[in-house]
Amino acid sequence: MRTVTTLLTLLLSWLTLSSLALAAGAVIDGQVSPFLRGAYQDVGAVRSALEKQKFTVLSSEKVDKKGKLITVVFTSPALIKQAGKPGRGFAAVLRVLVNQADKEISITNPIYFAKAFLQKDYDDTTAKATLVRINQAFPGLKESQERLGFDDLAGYHFMVGMPYYADRIKIAKGDNAALLQKAKAYKGGKYLLFEQKLDNGATLLGYTVGKRTAKFTKKIGTRNAAVLPYTILIEDNAAWILDPKYDLAIHYPTLTMSQFMTIATVPGAIEKDCGKAFK
Repeated sequence: MRTVTTLLTLLLSWLTLSSLALAAGAVIDGQVSPFLRGAYQDVGAVRSALEKQKFTVLSSEKVDKKGKLITVVFTSPALIKQAGKPGRGFAAVLRVLVNQADKEISITNPIYFAKAFLQKDYDDTTAKATLVRINQAFPGLKESQERLGFDDLAGYHFMVGMPYYADRIKIAKGDNAALLQKAKAYKGGKYLLFEQKLDNGATLLGYTVGKRTAKFTKKIGTRNAAVLPYTILIEDNAAWILDPKYDLAIHYPTLTMSQFMTIATVPGAIEKDCGKAFK
């Protein structure tokens, strides 16, 4: 029986590696893309494709006023488990941008963002298995043209003097349960899109920033707008966000300094918008 189990495990591993070799989004020559692009599908079709692969859809929300950009946020037990260590909760979800403006869907690459958000706790098995399932859900995906060095992602920052992943921002402090209740109660909960419990007792929230704040995607590119909705991690009796100067840069890895200057007020606006829920 042990021999049969071992053989089945090896066969499953071989099938996963074989699928990965054909999957868009794998690490190639040490480089990896942040997004997987595919032919346009509407929100209903995207949700159905994800659910057929046993992903759980947490929310779908307009990024822009007209609804030409809609982000579908999804997760799975494996993604939740990998995000269960302290400070790693932001890795619990992935996103699909349903982009009617550019006639495509754009999916956050689980290998790219797991390496960036999990740092030394990166789980290669989960990332690769998730990538295979995403490719099965959406056949014909292609990598986005932006690429970063895989080994550089854990230490990524935009430039000298700019924040790293570890430089997250505390936007509120207090008892975890009380902070969660505040987020749920603020404006009748209209800005709270989802609530995901994590294995370590933390809670990841999906949050809508103000319409004026969200307009930055028009300036630096709608194709990478899956950075929204923003996420808030309630953990260790505090509410945390990734520093927007980091989070925007990791989602827009080809952003130039001149482009960044056109949205210079946006990081502060995101922080302010997220903090309102806890006043």
